[in-house]
Amino acid sequence: MANHKSAKKAIRSSAKKRLLNRYQHKTTRNLIKTLRETHDHAMAVELYKKVASSLDRLAKRNVIHKNKASNNKSKLARFVNKLTPAAA
Repeated sequence: MANHKSAKKAIRSSAKKRLLNRYQHKTTRNLIKTLRETHDHAMAVELYKKVASSLDRLAKRNVIHKNKASNNKSKLARFVNKLTPAAA
């Protein structure tokens, strides 16, 4: 166990950060899952914007690696582009 005041504070703050990171990471994974289950092109395009933004945010904060974020965005973009837009 930590003996110094600063070490105890570091433990507390890292625990808070860990919880927030887990929440944001799980939320992003759920968004990705929702996007993958979508068959509507218009809805997929809107969801993709949210997912891409969320992945960039996680990469910026080092929750996930920047290349992982990039790879996920690329795969999801291909998925969205394969969906055929509904004829208006």
